[in-house]
Amino acid sequence: MTKVFSMFSGIGGFEMGLLMSKKEVQFVGYSEIDKYAIEVFEKQFKGTKNYGNATDIDETKLPNFDLLVGGFPCQAFSVAGKLRGFDDTRGTLFFDVARILKHKKPKHFILENVRGLLSHDSGRTFQTILKVLTDIGYMVQWEVCNSKNYGVPQNRERVYIVGHLRGSSRPEIFPIGESQKVSDKSRKKERKIGSELSSAITSNYKRGVHAMSESYIVEKANLKELTKNMSMGYRVYDSSGVSTTLRALGGGLGAKTGLYQVKACLTPDRKEKRQNGRRFKDNEEPMFTLTGQDKHGVMINSQIRRLTPTECERLQGFPDGWTDGISDTQRYKCLGNAVTTNVVCEIAKRLLK
Repeated sequence: MTKVFSMFSGIGGFEMGLLMSKKEVQFVGYSEIDKYAIEVFEKQFKGTKNYGNATDIDETKLPNFDLLVGGFPCQAFSVAGKLRGFDDTRGTLFFDVARILKHKKPKHFILENVRGLLSHDSGRTFQTILKVLTDIGYMVQWEVCNSKNYGVPQNRERVYIVGHLRGSSRPEIFPIGESQKVSDKSRKKERKIGSELSSAITSNYKRGVHAMSESYIVEKANLKELTKNMSMGYRVYDSSGVSTTLRALGGGLGAKTGLYQVKACLTPDRKEKRQNGRRFKDNEEPMFTLTGQDKHGVMINSQIRRLTPTECERLQGFPDGWTDGISDTQRYKCLGNAVTTNVVCEIAKRLLK
């Protein structure tokens, strides 16, 4: 049984990913200060003690654990956070992680941050982090993993840092990428955004350049009713009944009825924050990176609507309804700040016995 302590825990993405790995784990504590994230976490992991603000944690009073996980605040290293790094108090929270690792000496850790961490201050920030982790007794591996390669249609590049206490076993975790096969090939297949559209579209989400004229919903279809040429087991329905499929390969039902083009879309404002200068993606490309600031949507043919919180949960690998109970605004924020559970799952499969 692997005992786990998480920091900057959010809505429990690391915990969910570890459970998905089917490894035997026990969650002995977590650290989070956002009240909405705490509400979600406590609903999902009842009885797990919250040790509060990372800077206030007394490492001598923590329970013993084998694995520390956490996505230390990334805003200080992101474009949205103006790349202030250690000059931003959120950037210095890494040193609280190091302080706890140094005292508790767990066998392993998994940390996550934005890709911008690698290039911040011409790479010196990342080198400082690696040196600190090495100096306190850990052998370190790292890799940039993109969520789109792990079974969710979201383009989300994050750097994952895995450490092993010197003298303990050191399984090779990386690469987990195109260069290495994984046990579950389906997780490596890049999925399309149409496969994650929600079945709960209401007027609340019909905002954008054009309001949706119909309430499009997507539900799992009876595969026996569909041709083998369809790439996804989903159909699009509107208020008048069965409509065309989201996506079909050549021939079959798609050739007879046509298909919808589904494109990822960002909010029309905040031009300076658009990802790689783009507001729209091409048909069948993965979704933009979910963030706590941007507003995300989909354009079905020429009509735009917002993503629903359920769709954002799916894009991060959470079960439907994971964040139920808090406002939509807070659900979007919490999910944008979360770690993709599928990536954590693949790392855990290699890390834990």
